[in-house]
Amino acid sequence: MNKWVYSFGPETTEGSAGMRALLGGKGSNLAEMSKLKLSVPPGFTLSTETCAYYYSHEKTFPSDLVGQVKTALKEVERLLGSRFGDEENPLLLSVRSGARTSMPGMMDTVLNLGLNDQTIEAFAEKIQDRRCAYDSYRRFIQMYSNVVLKMDHGRFEEILEDYKQEREISLDAGMEDHDWVEIVGRYKLGVLDHLGQPFPQDLDEQLWNAIGAVFVSWMSPRAITYRQLHHIPESWGTAVNVQAMVFGNMGGVSGTGVVFTRDPSSGENVFYGEFLKNAQGEDVVAGLRTPQMLTESARSATGSDIPSLEGLMPSVFQELKTICQRLESHYRDMQDIEFTIQNGRLWILQTRAGKRTMQAAVKIAIEMVKEGLISKEEAVLRIEPEGLSQLLHPTLDLNAVRDVLTVGLPASPGAAVGEIVFSADEAKVLKEKGRSVILVRVETSPDDIHGMHAASGILTMRGGMTSHAAVVARGMGRPCVSGAGELKIDYRAGTMSIGNEVLRRGDVITIDGSTGQVLRGCMEMNRMEISGAFSELISWANEFRSLGVRSNADTPQEARVAHSFGAEGIGLCRTEHMFFNNERILVMREMILASDEESRRKALNKLLPMQRSDFEILFEIMHDLPVTIRLLDPPLHEFLPQGEARIKEVAFQLGCDVEMLFRRVNELSEVNPMLGHRGCRLAITYPEITEMQTRAILEAATSVYKKTEISPNVEIMLPLILGRAEFDFLSSCIRQVAAEVESETGITISYKIGTMVELPRACLRAGEISENAAFLSFGTNDLTQTCMGVSRDDTARFLSAYVEKKLLNGDPFKSIDEEGVGELMRIGVERGRKVKPDIKIGICGEHGGDPTSIHFCHKIGINYVSCSPFRVPIAQLAAAHAALRNTHVSDKKE
Repeated sequence: MNKWVYSFGPETTEGSAGMRALLGGKGSNLAEMSKLKLSVPPGFTLSTETCAYYYSHEKTFPSDLVGQVKTALKEVERLLGSRFGDEENPLLLSVRSGARTSMPGMMDTVLNLGLNDQTIEAFAEKIQDRRCAYDSYRRFIQMYSNVVLKMDHGRFEEILEDYKQEREISLDAGMEDHDWVEIVGRYKLGVLDHLGQPFPQDLDEQLWNAIGAVFVSWMSPRAITYRQLHHIPESWGTAVNVQAMVFGNMGGVSGTGVVFTRDPSSGENVFYGEFLKNAQGEDVVAGLRTPQMLTESARSATGSDIPSLEGLMPSVFQELKTICQRLESHYRDMQDIEFTIQNGRLWILQTRAGKRTMQAAVKIAIEMVKEGLISKEEAVLRIEPEGLSQLLHPTLDLNAVRDVLTVGLPASPGAAVGEIVFSADEAKVLKEKGRSVILVRVETSPDDIHGMHAASGILTMRGGMTSHAAVVARGMGRPCVSGAGELKIDYRAGTMSIGNEVLRRGDVITIDGSTGQVLRGCMEMNRMEISGAFSELISWANEFRSLGVRSNADTPQEARVAHSFGAEGIGLCRTEHMFFNNERILVMREMILASDEESRRKALNKLLPMQRSDFEILFEIMHDLPVTIRLLDPPLHEFLPQGEARIKEVAFQLGCDVEMLFRRVNELSEVNPMLGHRGCRLAITYPEITEMQTRAILEAATSVYKKTEISPNVEIMLPLILGRAEFDFLSSCIRQVAAEVESETGITISYKIGTMVELPRACLRAGEISENAAFLSFGTNDLTQTCMGVSRDDTARFLSAYVEKKLLNGDPFKSIDEEGVGELMRIGVERGRKVKPDIKIGICGEHGGDPTSIHFCHKIGINYVSCSPFRVPIAQLAAAHAALRNTHVSDKKE
């Protein structure tokens, strides 16, 4: 018989923190806290294996599951002295999800399960609080109807708001017991009207339907979207946790809250969180009421006159603080803890590693090393490389004049500018059109996940620092301002107003998630720089990695940024990007339009000093670090104007015949230019271009050597090579020019000649190419296109369908297709090293900044990756992860 159910409680606990894959994060942590003898309401967990069975057997349960659940439920009843469904002493349950990794708000929960028209009176008598009992019953009807019966929770909110208006009651706290009795009746009528059948009274039916609904929510659209965004496998499934209810809505010495053991925004080692008096847990997370602070210092800092937990219940506060310190020490990580206070008694409902901003993650990791909680290696591995991009998010220019519209809570740091949108769907549509948006909501819900991901920033009217909007935004690295209570939002009119100020859909605003400010218009931004804890983390990563990290850089600004981030050279300088300013493009067009070699050389002589100057600056910035310069790659037609009006304009600028320019544009057009007259084929057809570029490179290196006595580390790279014959032909041309420059200057500049490997044939012939090449560099953008027969410019039309149907694991232009493109790379490395064991091999496509691709590069023994300047720290950290997680040791980094 399979074991599907695992109990936890003060006497017997069958799980532990190490059983996360089987019990999910929540279930394993409930078991662990029970073993630590903390005040955890007893319960049991249906394992993730149950979820797998449920989906593989047409959404049915194993035959022996019912018996195991009954046995576990009886143990909970024994521990608490009450029975599920008993009409004198009823036990109430919560039914919650719990995946292996935290997915806040993405799956369903049902609270207060076990109430019906018979047990409600017994429950009211048991707790001696009729108001709390019927408040719990109406909550259960609303939640169960939404989660299980699929009714819109907004219908119930409307019923409640209508009733409060009838009775002139402004807040839920003003509702008496008879009010909640009336609301329960109206809620049940609402169910009957909508579904044509009464609200279910059978408690076993309630329990099993709730369990099934939680399993079903694993495949809800919002959960699927979240998994896709965070690369969580569908096969993991979710566990279901069934636990005895405790009640935070029992009056003035009851409440519920969330606490982080450190500040999840800044990483500061302070007690951080919120609670609501006389409330249940969903009230805090949903953001329907603005919560109270936990500490007196936080209350004072926010200027709130609402009492803190420390002020209201000092002994409970101290107990909570002690438990937080114990759990953080036990788990050796910052914890996010949910708690309920029932009539002055503290209960711990959940602990998990807290979601945090990247700024906080780095600070916490560094400080925990210094506190002796974790090692340097653990600190490095705890920081997701891709997340480092959050630390390079823009911040507002401190000197800019700010037109502040309102101020909310600084829920997630960073600044964002965008057009106002009021729905998640609209945010997604505009994002796909390349527009930046700020998603403005009364409060967000899990169904908004796709719009939150699409938005540049998030602004909500309600909610606190631990609301759904705040938690999800911090996890995504999106700036967020929550709880901006002065806002009035009208979805139908498409407006948001602050006092007499009205802003409409499409108006541009700026939000500052670090201060909570909402500002009119587009504000100036600054980028953050590596410093402090971030710098220390990167220095540790550099200790552990064996893979070199260079940067792609075509301009002095890019080179300076790369150098400041610690790039170990330039792995790709695309010389064609130097020709596109207004002055140079005309000279380039003059060269292309030339009718003979002499005319081309005349135009190239004008370009020579321009190229030489560019290379001099790059060599000076990089000192003696390698600078890999790729010779001209794109087809010549890319430099010519398109369209009749532009052709006529350029003909006038060049003083040439319009018909001749039309004719030349047509001559150079190609059916498939990416596989046409480009790369080394241009150099072979027009060797004078290669001669000019080689001279510019070596004369620049000579000039820098004369000025600084530092010899630049020059690497000349040939693009789109098919095999050795092309390489040898062009190498000979380069060496001839190098000999001329040396003869003219009397200075010998050392240089290397290598090639990009971006065609399948080049991978297969890497052995013979390596005989004379000093280095190989995989150009994985083109290699992916030529290997897979896919244009990266056209994949949007079909790629999502391939991923959805599991025909591809993901976008092959984002992460290397290891089975196809990766296999070609592996062959290239093996054949190149067989001929020349010490040949240097790199990668310079967009994949060079992708952590998954970097891990693959480490495995196959590549020496270095090259990526865009702002991804250098990401690549450094990813390379450290690869080294720490993989026993393969690549060749010494360059």
